[in-house]
Amino acid sequence: MKIAARRRAMNRIRHGADSEDGGLTIFGLYIFVSMLILGGVAIDMANLMAARTQLQVATDIAAHTALYNRDTKTADDSRAAALTAVTNVMPVSQYGTVLTAADITFGTYDRQTQVFTANNTSRSAVLINTNRLAANSNAVTNFLLQFVGIRSWDLRVQSLFTTYRPACFREGFVANGIVDIQSNNGFTNGFCIHSNTYVSLNSNNTFEPGTIVSMPDTTQIDLPNSGWKTNIGLSAALREGAYRLRIVNSLPLIIAGLQARDPRYLPSYITNTTINTISARNVTSALLVQGRVNVVTCNNGKTTINGPLVTNVVILTSCEVTFSNGVVIDNAIVATTHTGSKSMQSPQGLQVGRNDRCAEGGGAQLLTMGSMNFAADLKIFGSQLIAAHDVSFAANANGIEGASIIAGGRIDGTSNMNMGFCGSGMNSNFEAEYFRLAG
Repeated sequence: MKIAARRRAMNRIRHGADSEDGGLTIFGLYIFVSMLILGGVAIDMANLMAARTQLQVATDIAAHTALYNRDTKTADDSRAAALTAVTNVMPVSQYGTVLTAADITFGTYDRQTQVFTANNTSRSAVLINTNRLAANSNAVTNFLLQFVGIRSWDLRVQSLFTTYRPACFREGFVANGIVDIQSNNGFTNGFCIHSNTYVSLNSNNTFEPGTIVSMPDTTQIDLPNSGWKTNIGLSAALREGAYRLRIVNSLPLIIAGLQARDPRYLPSYITNTTINTISARNVTSALLVQGRVNVVTCNNGKTTINGPLVTNVVILTSCEVTFSNGVVIDNAIVATTHTGSKSMQSPQGLQVGRNDRCAEGGGAQLLTMGSMNFAADLKIFGSQLIAAHDVSFAANANGIEGASIIAGGRIDGTSNMNMGFCGSGMNSNFEAEYFRLAG
């Protein structure tokens, strides 16, 4: 009996040693622990990436805010605006101090070499560095990795914003409303037609390679049934996009700056800042003092500029302005705060700018808080027309040597015009800065 009992005991021991019961439970524990570790790493990495994205967005907002404000404000005020923008999206009470004034540097940026150079007087670029650091007690805290000794991550991000000027605003037609062009018009390489609404074309217009016709939705372009065939080059010229017309919004500031003889707005040919006041209904060249700002007072709300040559002057008025037949405006600014539908007009033959084959100088700028209406034979050479509302002109307009027309309303042009791109000789134009990430 004893021998049999020992044999049964030995069999049970051998059976237990060979048994695999419970093996999967131990393996499962290893898998479970491994999954916890990997899951913890994934959670902490996802948290880190989310924190980095949040900090990058806040940094980009700060850079855009700083450069936008630097356009008109001091460097210190622009830094203060950027700091406020960051704390609005990342409050100090929750995220600590991620940006200080010392982290905001104004300067210049060379897109060719991709080199930023600090210059506190510059308005063209800004470099911002933001941080979430353990040393500042605002690092990104880990949830699970802290159990293996990695308590937090330091984050440092950077944003570089620069200014730029869209080519359409330098030479072309740009309007918030419809740009309506009729037939038999030619547009040469580089010229731009843009509407924030849509562009309407009739037939037999020609668009050379390199021209641009843009609007937010190109499917909204208005054409006759044969429009795609009869508007040569149109398909290749089409682009989608929209612009905020900052220069139109800046008109009151520009006119006020001219009135105050602010050097940021005065052209170089104004050599005497004493205002010359003219009270005559008909303004001739003899009444205008060259090298000065000439303020024309209104007689029954209207004034006529007879010329024949208006040169080296700034003319400011609140009147409805009429240019007489054949007036030539050369090296001059004419601006009115009149808001009427014909606040600036001419019967025919108005020439804005010097016909000098795109040479430097000789350009002119017409500015109005109302609308412009010009009859036939409007000629534009290296010059700019800006209206808070509409601009319309009749047949045979010629801007083959540099023309910029910008309207807060719509632009209406008729037939037989030729408009081209100079690329030079437009340096006196008023331009507003736009902002983008460098790259």
